[in-house]
Amino acid sequence: MDTLNKVRSVDVATPNTGEARSPLLQRRSSVRRTMEIVLDTWNFLILREAYFGVRRFDKFQQRLGIPRQTLSSRLSSLVANEILSLGKRPKEPGQQYFLTMRGKDLFPTMLSLMEFGDKWLSGGKEPPLQLIHRNCGCECHPVTVCSECLEPFSAREVAPRDGPGAGYEPVDSRPTSRRSSDATLLERVRPCSVARTLGIIGDRWSFLILREGWYGVRRFEEMRENLGIATNILADRLARLVQADVLRKVPYSSGDRFEYRFTEMGLDLYKPMLVMMAWGDRWLAEGKPPMRLRHKVCGQDFSAIVVCSECKKPIAAKDTDYILRYPFDL
Repeated sequence: MDTLNKVRSVDVATPNTGEARSPLLQRRSSVRRTMEIVLDTWNFLILREAYFGVRRFDKFQQRLGIPRQTLSSRLSSLVANEILSLGKRPKEPGQQYFLTMRGKDLFPTMLSLMEFGDKWLSGGKEPPLQLIHRNCGCECHPVTVCSECLEPFSAREVAPRDGPGAGYEPVDSRPTSRRSSDATLLERVRPCSVARTLGIIGDRWSFLILREGWYGVRRFEEMRENLGIATNILADRLARLVQADVLRKVPYSSGDRFEYRFTEMGLDLYKPMLVMMAWGDRWLAEGKPPMRLRHKVCGQDFSAIVVCSECKKPIAAKDTDYILRYPFDL
């Protein structure tokens, strides 16, 4: 799939000197571009409150306790990425932030992350949020399915191949050792299954390691070489993913070395990644998706969509009500 974008090194000539250098290249990736927007802690929190109906700067600040400068910067970024737009409503004072079509279309990504968090990270308790699908009037939960047969799928049932936008581009230099999604910040104000999911995959290095795993890369040295990642950072992220029960260590060779394989929980993360891929294909790929997917069960090319568990229809933000299973005063 598009998330399985192996990084490689390519020799090119250095201008003027003719000397070779070896920059890292990675395959073009719709899901990676989507993750750049969703993974940032503050962007996620702002989007979450926008889906709950928050529109005004002061209300975002009140809900989130975010510094004004940080809030202004993130809102500007979301406007620049056409996720939010700035405007006014008749007879209402001041400017407000509205979800654009792109922003509304990110809602299924949130729902698929919620589906994973409800299933794997609730600690045996009821999920913090109960969805009500207005279209059918039922309490429901989100289900990630094949767009063609409307049946749930597993990672093992998906066959990827190159799409018209396939190719390589330079590795983004932004990933650092700093974790971008702070678990304590993500659940500030509201308990949240989406936040718990992002707490696992919520920094760029963790995502890139998972991407390598879905590509079939299992060994430490190959991951390090492919990603150009420092040994200590790779060891830290792998330890976190093992502790989170996303990966498991399996001995090989004489038993003194290990490779990293997905648990069933880790394989289930594949579904929200494919929902992110579908969004990126629609909005960021300029009509040329880097990857095509075939559902082995129904034999059709497909994209991942999120539907109501009761009526099997797609869930839109405007058609959703909520029952909060936690106290909320703001």
